[in-house]
Amino acid sequence: MSSAAYELGYLKAGVDLLESYLQSNDLYWAIAASPPTGEPDYRQLTLGGLLLNEQRLQARSLPHEMEILRQETVNRLHEAISHRPVTWERKASREFGSRLKMWGNFLNEYREDPENHADRYAFEVERRVMLQLLEPHARAAHRAEHELLRSLDGLLNAVLIPGGFIWDAAVIGAFRKEPFWYLYGKLRK
Repeated sequence: MSSAAYELGYLKAGVDLLESYLQSNDLYWAIAASPPTGEPDYRQLTLGGLLLNEQRLQARSLPHEMEILRQETVNRLHEAISHRPVTWERKASREFGSRLKMWGNFLNEYREDPENHADRYAFEVERRVMLQLLEPHARAAHRAEHELLRSLDGLLNAVLIPGGFIWDAAVIGAFRKEPFWYLYGKLRK
């Protein structure tokens, strides 16, 4: 899992680009900022990525300067959301549909061959988390997409072996068992 400095760097870089990103038709936008030394390049900017990093940072105990930057960046993010609500909602809805398709594809691959796909769960479930975070913003998404997510959750619930938190314990405080139940277990093989 990424460090707090990496998550904050992504969030800040993404918020700095947010106005241009929201005006574009692209769902994925390159971030040219440099990550902290020793960390991988930043993933492309998405609304789901911003919301996920904001959520992860809520749980982290940050040094004072980083906490100030986190608060300023989160305030700027929420200002952008309230300033361009229709644009935000449309892009969030498009991303919700795209991530839902990828999440469904993973679950179908798992269903067809559990032995070879169960170990990818801790990585792939990030898409499910993003869906959770995007859903309140995705009001323009089709009703069928929201229903499909509930259906996929039913499948997941049937094959999930309940257990401990599967991500880094440093972020557990931001991902309570309800509503993030799928982060507390692993898939049957």
